[in-house]
Amino acid sequence: MATDTGRKLYNVGGVMLKQPFKIRRLGHFGYNVHNMDECVVFYRDLLGFKVSDENDFKNNPSPQVQEWLKDIENGKGYFMRYGADHHAFVLFNAKVMDAMAAGRAAASGKSTEGMTGAHGININQITWQTGALSEVIGAYHYFNEREVPIMRVGRDMPGSNWHVYCYDPDGHVNELYYGIEQEGWNGRSKPRDMYYRGFREEPGLPQMSEEDEVDEALEKGIDIHSGYRSKEMLSQTFEVGGVMIARPFKITKIGPVNLFVKNVGASIEMYTEDLGFTVTEEVEYKGRRVAFLRNGAEHHTLGLFPEELRGELGWPDVSTCMSFGIEVGSYQQLRDAVAFLKEHGVRFLDLPAELHPGIDYAAYALDPEGNGIMLYYYMEQLGWEGKPRPAELRRALGPAASTHRVEDWPEALEPLSDTYVDQVFQGPIG
Repeated sequence: MATDTGRKLYNVGGVMLKQPFKIRRLGHFGYNVHNMDECVVFYRDLLGFKVSDENDFKNNPSPQVQEWLKDIENGKGYFMRYGADHHAFVLFNAKVMDAMAAGRAAASGKSTEGMTGAHGININQITWQTGALSEVIGAYHYFNEREVPIMRVGRDMPGSNWHVYCYDPDGHVNELYYGIEQEGWNGRSKPRDMYYRGFREEPGLPQMSEEDEVDEALEKGIDIHSGYRSKEMLSQTFEVGGVMIARPFKITKIGPVNLFVKNVGASIEMYTEDLGFTVTEEVEYKGRRVAFLRNGAEHHTLGLFPEELRGELGWPDVSTCMSFGIEVGSYQQLRDAVAFLKEHGVRFLDLPAELHPGIDYAAYALDPEGNGIMLYYYMEQLGWEGKPRPAELRRALGPAASTHRVEDWPEALEPLSDTYVDQVFQGPIG
């Protein structure tokens, strides 16, 4: 990572910034897993993500990839969504990702250190949305200038988003992207016959619009309505906000992502100086420094925890991701979600409330492999001055808030000044 001395500013849409891009939000996230069937049931049927596409990596036409994956039986991965974005969450086969990481390393003569799927990292990617394709290309050149390790640049299918991938100090893959495919009212994804617009290298600018891509596909005789469409696997027996759906809650947003890292200071430097995050708040827990960073008005989209805290918290030693956050539509939905998941045998862990500042009530579930999932309904919003609410002005929480025993939580809450202010899900619920 290059050091900062007299760094220049970049014109981003007419505003001068320290980076040639601005991260707007967490766009999607993914795990590499071994127990694929169980994890699909957990994320699709229990949490309610919809499968938007399936991708079999063994069908990759590259002879090199075919060789890497020749001994793997099932190469299938799943793209999942909760709203209109083509995907907000992905599940890929860990053996596939390990084999591809090793293959890339051998081809380049480099170590697998830091590559996804290697050395205990089962996070497939942490993906941040920028505002324009030119920002993605600007990020690619900016990372090269600052010697930030880059995995690749281009445009993937499925999803159609333009992107550049880089590594953080621990080897987590961060993707910056623009322009993800949107699912329409009929819930169908873009057909595979339109994948010819994928790129495996830096794309030249300008590129044609999505509207022109659709027109071109029609001129080619492609059936644009022939893409993948998922089917709900559970009976829709719960009334949520006046709509009958298959579980008593609805995902309205993803994030924050909480990471266990080797060096909190080094990670803060990378995420602030290279990716443009802002530190919102730091806490000290059992003598350990924990940092919470943001890229918008929410209290945080990223938490950095020292890896030494894992043992002190009694957290499963399965991932460098402490938790992946999932917001539901209301406090009542949060209570109902915890009860629903417990009825289906999902295991929960307790976490001190001081380790999720800006969030009052939260519960931490474990997926079939022991990956942490944080369920919550509220995130503190920051105003123009960029300061978090002082601790003494936050909601007073009793000991029950540090547990998953929702039966001990209040039946209902008094509103805060920013209650439901962050609820921007456009719907429909189901």
